Amino acid sequence: MQIDAKTVKKHFEKSMPSYDQNAVVQQISAEKIVEKLVNIRKSFSDVLELGSGTGLLTKEFCAKCTFSSFSANDLTERSKFYLDKILNDYQFFCGNAEKIKTNRTFDLIISNAMFQWFSDIKSELNNHLYSMLKDKGILAFSTFSSDNFKELRNITGLSLEYKSFDEIKQMLSEKYIVLYAENFDYTMNFTTPLEVLAHMKHTGVNSLSVRKWTFSDVKDFCDKYKQLYPELTLTYSPMIFIVQK
Repeated sequence: MQIDAKTVKKHFEKSMPSYDQNAVVQQISAEKIVEKLVNIRKSFSDVLELGSGTGLLTKEFCAKCTFSSFSANDLTERSKFYLDKILNDYQFFCGNAEKIKTNRTFDLIISNAMFQWFSDIKSELNNHLYSMLKDKGILAFSTFSSDNFKELRNITGLSLEYKSFDEIKQMLSEKYIVLYAENFDYTMNFTTPLEVLAHMKHTGVNSLSVRKWTFSDVKDFCDKYKQLYPELTLTYSPMIFIVQK
């Protein structure tokens, strides 16, 4: 489906104050990325983080790895408010990660829970990001597989064009050496369908439709959710990849 960048930016900006308290799976993914990365390498010269957000991954990385220079990117300038509390000296690129242009190259590009928003993930991985990596540079990231939010997709028909674990791994294998790859599911439980909607809002993932829901839409969603998923589950399906150029 076509993603409207302005809508994504607006919703993520609104969610930032509540993001860390609600982004349970994103925190787990950030911890896993760094945990697996330090087993491979923990000292870098030039680092670029894409989709820095509120700094969940930034904090994990800075606590366990060393670097000479750090650059960060996010769709919203408000990310700097959070990064300024973590980093003393860094360069910030505001805007769509797919459009970053820099003459610099990096020996590490990292990202957490963001690549699913790319309009063409294969081109981004194998062309754009590949060109920004130094020889033998590392790309470490998390994204989500095709099982992610399957409950919401089945009820609303709205979903990002998630790729499967095997599809992403195959894409990466064309240009990189795959050092680590993992896919796991994490199920959250709620007491009402309205809590599901609130969770999506508080993590900024309510950007799949620009149309405002009516009371009737919400009621219909709640009724279907209780009927199809009486245990009121919401499935996350994160993937972790660490590859070398």
